[in-house]
Amino acid sequence: MIKVVSVDNIKKSDKLTIESGVSGIELMSRAAKGICEAVKWRGKIAIVCGGGNNGGDGYALALILKNNGHDCEVFQVSTKLTPDSQYYYNQCLLNSIKVHPFTEDLSFDDYDMVADCILGTGFKGKMRGLAAVAAEKINGAKYVVAADINSGLDGDSGRAEIAVKSDITVSIGYYKPGHFLNDAKDYIGKLKNADIGIKLCDKPYYLMEEKDFGPIFSQRKQNTHKGSFGKAALMGGSLNYSGAVKLANLSLSALKAGCGLCSLIVPRCIAASVMPYILESTLFAMPCDGNNMLFDKQALEKALQGVKALGLGMGWGESPRHEKILEFVLSSYDIPIVIDADGINALAKSDLRAFRAKKAKVIITPHIKEFSRISRKTIEEININPIEAAKDFALEHDIIVLLKGASTIITDGKDVYITNTGNAGMAKGGSGDVLSGIITGINAFGGDNLLLNAAAGAFINGRAGDYAVKSKNQFSLTPSDTVSYIYKAINDIINQGEN
Repeated sequence: MIKVVSVDNIKKSDKLTIESGVSGIELMSRAAKGICEAVKWRGKIAIVCGGGNNGGDGYALALILKNNGHDCEVFQVSTKLTPDSQYYYNQCLLNSIKVHPFTEDLSFDDYDMVADCILGTGFKGKMRGLAAVAAEKINGAKYVVAADINSGLDGDSGRAEIAVKSDITVSIGYYKPGHFLNDAKDYIGKLKNADIGIKLCDKPYYLMEEKDFGPIFSQRKQNTHKGSFGKAALMGGSLNYSGAVKLANLSLSALKAGCGLCSLIVPRCIAASVMPYILESTLFAMPCDGNNMLFDKQALEKALQGVKALGLGMGWGESPRHEKILEFVLSSYDIPIVIDADGINALAKSDLRAFRAKKAKVIITPHIKEFSRISRKTIEEININPIEAAKDFALEHDIIVLLKGASTIITDGKDVYITNTGNAGMAKGGSGDVLSGIITGINAFGGDNLLLNAAAGAFINGRAGDYAVKSKNQFSLTPSDTVSYIYKAINDIINQGEN
């Protein structure tokens, strides 16, 4: 796990580190050294500095580059400097480094590299004025290095209206959520971190790596059978959203994730259309009204007999009976249950009634619109700080929230995991079904750490999609392509665990 630190945490941690005896000037020097060492500098270099401490990192960087024999110049976007920035600005002048005012007619065509040191992680809103012009000019440069975070990106949410696009970004101290969430992937090329010895004040979030999931995918004994690895069940489908192939992918993804058995529970009215597409799974047909699944206690008990993990809601459609099914299942079965898609919508319509007497260990997997419905927050309110929004909801309802996006947030309200796998080609109907299938399959055999199970599912789904897109492209990628590469994503975890 790699630590990821919120903007508020890093501000408090900077202050704590300074109070412990490390000066701000020393931290700025360490930051500049970290940026310098993370990049292969070449040719003629321009460093564009703002007035805050991010600009100070730029002035300190200019000093190091000059002392290392590089040809570099500084361009000032602001002359209102913090005390520490002023110190390094003065040092630049004393060391004969050229410092120019940034002007709107400036071009970086003659420079081989440009360092963006305009705005730091505390920036929020929209870049305006000369800073916005500078960002536009930098984006036309041959090679761009961003210090700490790309100017214009929000350090907590990763949102941006105008921002610098970098070839490499070197974060200072720790990664921030804004390096991964929302728009970040569209602006950040390669990402590295420079550790400068900041003592953390509050608990961090965590970016997940292959090795973190090794305990789930440990070597299996040979003397086993299908029952040894748990039975998963997946409940969904309706006549209007029959999606036979989608449902087959859903069940296949659970098996490929490692469970021993998988049962697909669908309304009787679509069973015949689904049957030809499932080979390894079993099919259980539930009573229906010709379109949607009906609540039938005896049928549900039969369908869920021996089930160790359940996923429901995918392609379910809309029906008030679903709310009753949810209430019954959540209050009757002490098993992990993944709720997605129309299952989330049913929860929202019932004002979360099914949560009130639940025995089940619940994981919900919404995208932001679904999370807006269920949390009663606007999309804008969530986007201001999606991690804290997910944390608050998870803690309030004693569940796990997996908030889907460019990067995925997984939290139980106490710990926060982030997975950074996946690509734009996965923005297709059915990708969420595959994800739910993977998580449900892992829950059937993967142990009681459901937060880790959910994070593993998100990581594997994204990594499988990354493998799949290499064989096709982001336009032609389909969820079934992702399913085909689940094994390779799990191989990465197994092989990393052996190293």
